[in-house]
Amino acid sequence: MDLDAYTAAHRADWDRLTELGARRRLSGAHADELIERYQTGATQLSAIKSTAGSTLEGDRLSVGLSRARLRFTGVSTNVLAQIPRFFLAQLPAALYRLRWLTLAVAVVTFAVAALYAVWAFNDPRVLANLGTDAQLAQIANEDFVGYYSANPAASFTGLVWTNNAWIAAQCIAFGIVGLYVPFIILQNAMNLGTTAAVMFAHDKGDVFFLYIAPHGLLELTAIFVAAAGGVLIFWAWIAPGARTRGQALAEDGRALFTVAIGLVFVLLVSGIIEGFVTSQPWPWPVKIGIGAVALGAFLTYMIVVGGRAYRAGETGDLDEFEAGSTRIYSA
Repeated sequence: MDLDAYTAAHRADWDRLTELGARRRLSGAHADELIERYQTGATQLSAIKSTAGSTLEGDRLSVGLSRARLRFTGVSTNVLAQIPRFFLAQLPAALYRLRWLTLAVAVVTFAVAALYAVWAFNDPRVLANLGTDAQLAQIANEDFVGYYSANPAASFTGLVWTNNAWIAAQCIAFGIVGLYVPFIILQNAMNLGTTAAVMFAHDKGDVFFLYIAPHGLLELTAIFVAAAGGVLIFWAWIAPGARTRGQALAEDGRALFTVAIGLVFVLLVSGIIEGFVTSQPWPWPVKIGIGAVALGAFLTYMIVVGGRAYRAGETGDLDEFEAGSTRIYSA
């Protein structure tokens, strides 16, 4: 073999292999090209070694092949070092993808709750089906407020946190069946509407909002996000687009697992507000203001931080938890 002539004939191909291997991100087409050039380069390196042994050109090609191989096999990384990226890029990007579905779920929930509230408030027969006059008066005058102070704040926080986190996880996990998320949304809207009707019927509408709003602003939003995730995974199965159903479910499922992890922390915050703020005899601007600040912070994180991360190429896929240099595909 004339090594100089062989090198000159394939130099452009090897340079291209090195260039692709050094890129931080690759599109699908570039990833396919990298794998193809890797296979060809490996064959060429074998030919060089079998005829010329160890050479400078062969060593350079070997380095290029090693870098290319790492791009589609990945390398182990320190998981702790990836935590900042998870919270600053992957999680907000995954939340950002759900922004419009979250809004749709919220609108539907509040519309259904309002319809239930108006119906029950204006029809004594509906209220009668919810309980006797004495029972409803007990709920409006004592039980509704007492619920938030019946247990120590810390234990109550843990109770509502685990319950809401479980509901959110179920929405995402069982969203693929199609009926579970609408059932949860309808049930929550019905409970919210009928409770409001009972409170307003006993002239306790101000108490209803004062005790729902502080924690409910963030808590309900988190549930809406979880429901939106369930709808998304169902739609990925129904209409996968150019992807196969398996690919669509795998890709969207990993991103929604990111959301499920994030909502655990969001619901912890709402649980703390519910346990330590809602039951306090503070002025309503203070109590509702705390809930509004918490909601504003979450929406800023979801829309502003998430939008920036999403436009930078993040998808929220936990399969991309390795460092950027080991990823092949980008959004």
